[in-house]
Amino acid sequence: MRWKTIIMSDLHLGARQSQTDKILKFLKENKSNKLILNGDIVDGWALKSNGKWTDDCTKIFRKFLKLSEKGVDVVWIRGNHDDFLKDFIPLKLNNIDIVRTHVHYGIDGKKYFCFHGDVLDFVIMKFRWLAVVGGYSYDVVIRLNTIYNKIRKIFNLPYHSLANTIKQSVKGAINFVSDFETNAVGLTKEKGYDVAVCGHIHQPKLDVEYMNSGDFCENSTCLVEDYEGNWSIITID
Repeated sequence: MRWKTIIMSDLHLGARQSQTDKILKFLKENKSNKLILNGDIVDGWALKSNGKWTDDCTKIFRKFLKLSEKGVDVVWIRGNHDDFLKDFIPLKLNNIDIVRTHVHYGIDGKKYFCFHGDVLDFVIMKFRWLAVVGGYSYDVVIRLNTIYNKIRKIFNLPYHSLANTIKQSVKGAINFVSDFETNAVGLTKEKGYDVAVCGHIHQPKLDVEYMNSGDFCENSTCLVEDYEGNWSIITID
């Protein structure tokens, strides 16, 4: 498929839960004029602990570099897990622009304010150590999710995100997502833009004033814009 714009986020390259095989599959089957990497592309937190940089991680990163060299407009927005970049931003890596936020001008005339979303997370902004502890807990859930889906595959059952089910069953998590979306829209309107485009919370969403590309740990989703200005969420099986 050929798109005008692709928005991906939360690849978490270097983390054990990163679904690098699905990322490579998507990049092989889909092309675009512009590629926005909306945060947490390389997981610096994981690489400092129990993560591992694999051959697939290298292939994906090289793919981004090659796309930028071939004329694709590649923008990498820093997230909280790739905060090792914070002292260098703005930065140009070959032809990749590494920034904190980015405004995308859609075919529909709207201004899309792209930012990872961690700025809306009080825990990450003020208590990074607590966020790291939460990250370890999340890793445990993802590992359980992997085992759970291997069992489902044996019985020819489709993939199911156990992590999402757990999050959706916790009232606090549901309220956090709702507040996150509301605050993202509020910040975007305050800055004079039309649509908030985030990642961070691993919850794909496509609405009039708020969009989220999801992730490649649980959902394997991203946002795409066609040449008529229509947006959609793609899920990679």
